[in-house]
Amino acid sequence: MIEATKFYIDGRWQESNGGAPRPVIDPGTGEAFASVTIGTADDADRAVAAARRAFASFSRSAVSERIEMLEAINAALIARNDEIAAVISAEMGAPEGLSRRAQATSGTQHFAEIIRVLREYEFETAMGSTLVRREPVGVCALITPWNWPMNQLATKVAPALAAGCTMVLKPSELAPLDAVILAEIIHEAGVPAGVFNLVHGDGPGVGARLAAHPDIDMISFTGSTRAGIAIGEVAARSIKRVSLELGGKSANIILDDADFGVAVPESVRAVMLNSGQSCNAPTRMMVPRGRYDEACAIAAATAQGLTVGAQGSGADLGPVANGTQYERVVGMIETGVREGAVLLAGGSERPAHLDRGYFVSPTIFGGVSPGMSIVREEIFGPVLVIMSFEDDEDAIRLANDTEYGLSGYVWSEDRARALSVASALRTGMVHLNGASLDTAAPFGGYGKSGNGREWGVFGLEEFLEIKSIYGGAIRRSH
Repeated sequence: MIEATKFYIDGRWQESNGGAPRPVIDPGTGEAFASVTIGTADDADRAVAAARRAFASFSRSAVSERIEMLEAINAALIARNDEIAAVISAEMGAPEGLSRRAQATSGTQHFAEIIRVLREYEFETAMGSTLVRREPVGVCALITPWNWPMNQLATKVAPALAAGCTMVLKPSELAPLDAVILAEIIHEAGVPAGVFNLVHGDGPGVGARLAAHPDIDMISFTGSTRAGIAIGEVAARSIKRVSLELGGKSANIILDDADFGVAVPESVRAVMLNSGQSCNAPTRMMVPRGRYDEACAIAAATAQGLTVGAQGSGADLGPVANGTQYERVVGMIETGVREGAVLLAGGSERPAHLDRGYFVSPTIFGGVSPGMSIVREEIFGPVLVIMSFEDDEDAIRLANDTEYGLSGYVWSEDRARALSVASALRTGMVHLNGASLDTAAPFGGYGKSGNGREWGVFGLEEFLEIKSIYGGAIRRSH
């Protein structure tokens, strides 16, 4: 198994300066299967220094050179897809089918999209007599989570490279191994020394040092809202650019003219995908009062039909990714029961056929009210709450009654009606009738779900500064 005991700094693998080893736990067994070294502030400083040295030349590299690098990286990601999938399954518990078809392949999807964008992107445009240039923002700290590890690596590393930035990557210490593979690929692709640096570590150590470092120009962070707030506070002291993709509690409005036989089961499966560990999961289902009992019955039956098991078992759901998250999810389910919600499926007990690992049954709650903890807080596990509404305006009001604003979902046979409701939602994204994500479209949210956007051209532009050169444009005579 791949180990995460060395750091990739300045074009070579190096030992930590004082870092301590920590086990990487397989959530399906609760046992260690690999090791990661938790880096120090000194390790972060060395990586930042390497990135700063490399920036002067890489920021002026030709777009064609960067496209060649990105193409080489993408080709290697495709070639090593099964290896990456196996590592992701081991480190965070995704079922093997999900790892191969979605978790691992998400990296190649984002690299391919950035390559397409970069081929067409205009870094200079004229506005009258002014030349407007888009230039790399500088040295970037990229901090990524454990729930979709390769996806989040790619949505930051690919646009940063495309923009001409240099970077220090700190992946989650709970799921660090796919980042090691990416570093190997980047090295083999011939990316110049110092452009990409990998330092493993935790938030209080390496993460905090990167957020405060005077030579970091930008932080791109994906994770909890709590951590995002802390990063923003520290980064503000040196006026860094901060891009945050944080939590969510997305509403899923199923209008009275929708096909409940399709909308409800698909919605339940969307919540339970990745064991509920997706920031944009539709975890608040809202249905017309007159069809509430019908929706509850369909949702419960769908959840009860899903299987839970170890990564190689072919089950629909694997474990939640780590012990801390397991305790939180179980605790929130128990809180829901204690606050008076009605348990329609699942519960806090580990599935009877599993005697170890961080497994949680697909759980459905009805009988909830807007003030309950399970309605207001992001649980980040396989837990769905079902609420009722009176009419479209009431549904919109309930949907917007949240601190978050990452995603939303609307189901209706009337497209104009669905668009009207979608337009009223205070969220960065809305899915109509189960529409899939689009890697070319912007991904991000309102409110406490963060700021900035990732994916495609919007993701590239997060890593670009804008310069006006007055008198720099050539005026054409008519």
